[in-house]
Amino acid sequence: MIRLILPLCLVLGACADIQQATDQAGRNTAKTILPEALAVYFPQVPKSLFKPFTDCVVDNADASEVQSLAADAVTGVDAGTADTIRAVLARPVTQQCLAAAAPAAALTL
Repeated sequence: MIRLILPLCLVLGACADIQQATDQAGRNTAKTILPEALAVYFPQVPKSLFKPFTDCVVDNADASEVQSLAADAVTGVDAGTADTIRAVLARPVTQQCLAAAAPAAALTL
């Protein structure tokens, strides 16, 4: 029985590493489409704040939202992309992120 525990732990550890790498790849892909979506669906966001908005939205999106945004990088942005972004922006943690990041970004102008 003990001989089975070590290989099982190694497999589970590898699975966690793969899952983390997959999540990070999805988040990186999602970040590529946020500037376009912000420009099209959120024209009130100044271009100088696209990076903080992008980072805060993607960092606070759950796994299914990241998947959706990453898929939009292939299919293109649409109203569904905007809906996903709005859902993430509505969260207090995302708003706190923006409040912290946006003033710093505005200072670098």
